[in-house]
Parts: sequence; structure tokens; C-alpha cells
Amino acid sequence: MDPVQRARFNADFTADRYAKLLRTANESEYWPVDFRISESPIFLSDAFADEVEQAAQEIVSQLRTPEFALHARTAIPAGLEVPGESPHPIFLAVDFAICEESGRFAPRLIELQGFPSLYAFQLFLVGCMRSAYPAIPSDWIPFFGGFDEESYVALLRRVIIADADTENVILLEVEPEKQNTRIDFACTDSLLGVRPVSLTEVTKRGRQLFYQREGREVRIERIYNRVIFDELLRRPELKAGFDFQDDLDVTWVGHPNWYFRISKHTLPFLKSKHASPAFFADEFPAGEQLTDFVLKPLYSFAGLGVDLEPTREKLAVLSDPRAWILQKKVEYADFVPTPDGPRSKAEIRMMFVWPAGEEPMLVNNLVRMSQGKMMGVKFNKDKTWVGSSIALRSG
Repeated sequence: MDPVQRARFNADFTADRYAKLLRTANESEYWPVDFRISESPIFLSDAFADEVEQAAQEIVSQLRTPEFALHARTAIPAGLEVPGESPHPIFLAVDFAICEESGRFAPRLIELQGFPSLYAFQLFLVGCMRSAYPAIPSDWIPFFGGFDEESYVALLRRVIIADADTENVILLEVEPEKQNTRIDFACTDSLLGVRPVSLTEVTKRGRQLFYQREGREVRIERIYNRVIFDELLRRPELKAGFDFQDDLDVTWVGHPNWYFRISKHTLPFLKSKHASPAFFADEFPAGEQLTDFVLKPLYSFAGLGVDLEPTREKLAVLSDPRAWILQKKVEYADFVPTPDGPRSKAEIRMMFVWPAGEEPMLVNNLVRMSQGKMMGVKFNKDKTWVGSSIALRSG
């Protein structure tokens, strides 16, 4: 949205430079990138960077109220609550569509999560882009809150590893080598020395957990949790070494309960000019036009189950209407000019870290670009200037 930087980048862009970006991204770590990387970052104007930061901070402030705590009490499905919940999430992400309203760009909330995003990969991605694209000025950065690369890494190290030995900290996933986000796990390992470990490779004795490292059994003291619960529930054949509902002598970074408490379940609670109206399916007002809304399951991932064309008949047959929300549609702006002609749209994820006992800190961002109806891969097949990216702002 900064026209000067956009024009400079596009004029300097070549297919060879994009190929270099992909080579660097796919060959620098022990796992490649399994999702599409967009050809370009987006360049935020100072005004939009300030507005999206303020919007994210406003949303987060509502999550710190007694009223939200009351709302979130019903968020966790029966039987899935994990003992030892922390007072607040360690990681928090707030997603905004970039829209055009009254001739200006504006952020509009679409989702949020109390769960880690691609914190290591986004730092890696910036380095890959700088290597491939000399037109990106060195003083344009992805960080917020006064952070730079050094302080960002130091913060991640402090909250994930703390005062433990690195070998006693793991990144926990379901078969991490098979996940689409495995590049982030590899980047986390390179950045912090925290290895990805499958929950099928964990063993339990008493209240303690262990994993194998170079032929040794090593105790797990801290878990950087990346397990998506809906995948876990869809994989009953998995032979996990422990149960999430066990009373364990470990520290969760962050605690699994926040995956549910801050999620689509939160959207009907939020009231902001930056948030679209949202309702649980059993509370949808009679006066609203259903065609203006999208139907979303509460606890799916990567757009699974989203219905862009809900009807009263579809609502009537939902087995559990409380497990679905209706959220008012937003109109994404086609604002990124591309060499191929069609303009791309984007959404921006504002990434927070919230150390125990401290204030939440907005630190970095993630961008997804699209030319289809939604951001998912199936809506963007055979398109260019779409996929995973990052927003840069003047430092």
C-alpha cells in the first residue's frame, strides 16, 4: 500500500529472482516449504501500519476482561480440557482482511487464535526475500513494538526455552515430518535448538514425559505445543505416549486450552469497528440477511468445513448449532498490482507473544495473498502472486 515501494519492487521483479527465493527457502533447512510462497511481500504505508496495530491491540484488550473470561468458559468441548491451564496464552494471533472502504484501506477482523503461528519461518522468509530481491530496502522491516531480529529471537528464546536446558524442550506435533508447516519446525530447530518431536515418540513414567535423543532417554520439561486438536481427533489410530488430559509435570508453551478459548468461539463476543458481526448458529438474528454471512465450524483448521453460501435449510440440519458461527462477509481489496495483470488481495496476521506475568507484545506478522474467493490453496490453483508472504513497514 506504499505506492513508491510497490512500484520499485514490481519494476525490479523477475522470474529468476523469484526462482532464487524458492531455491533459498527450499534448500536452506532440512525440510522444504510445502506451501506456496508468494512472489512478493506487501509494503504497508505508515498510516495503515498504525491502524492495523491499533486494531490488533484493541481486540487483544477485549480478551483481558472478566466478561471475556466468562464467555470463554464454554469454549472447550467436553472431555478435552487439559490440566494446569496458564492465566493467559503465550502466543496470540489476530487475522485481518485488508479491505477497501470509502476510498481507503482498512483492516477487518476475520479470525484469531491463542496458538503459535509460524514465528520462526516468518523470520526465515524475510531473510530469503532479502537475498533474492535487492529492491527491498534494508530499513523496511516486518517487526512491530520496537523489535528487531536480535530482540525478536531473544524473546522467543526466553518464552520457549526459559531457564531450561535446550534438550529438555521439545516442539510437539503429530508426525511433524508429514505436516505442511514442517519448514517452521525446522526453522525453530535451527533458530533455538528446539527439536520437533511426534507425540507418538513420547513416553510417560509417572507424571514425567521423555523422548529419545541420540540414543538417550531425555526428560521433557517444556513443550512448545503445535498439536492441532481437530487433527488429533481425526486420527484415532495414533498411538500417543500420553494423554493430554493427564496430570503432567511439564510446562506448556502455550497451554492447549487456549486453542479453544481464543478461537472462532471468541468472534461473537468481540465488538469493534474493526470486527465483522458474528453469531453462534443458534443465535442468528431473524432480521439479518443470511446471504451476507459465511458459515464456519468452530474448531476446524485451514478453512475446512467453511460454507460460503449458508441457507436456513443447512442451519436446520446442524447437529450442534453451538459448534458453528455465522460471520458477516468482508470484501477483500484487490490492491497488489502484478506483472501478470490480475491484482492480488491479502490478509495480515498480527503475531503477539505474551510472556507469563507480562503484557502481550505485538512482534511480527504473516501475510497470505490470494486471487480466489478464499485464501486456501484450492481457491488459488494455477495462480501467481498468491500464497504465504509477509508485510514490511518503514523502520
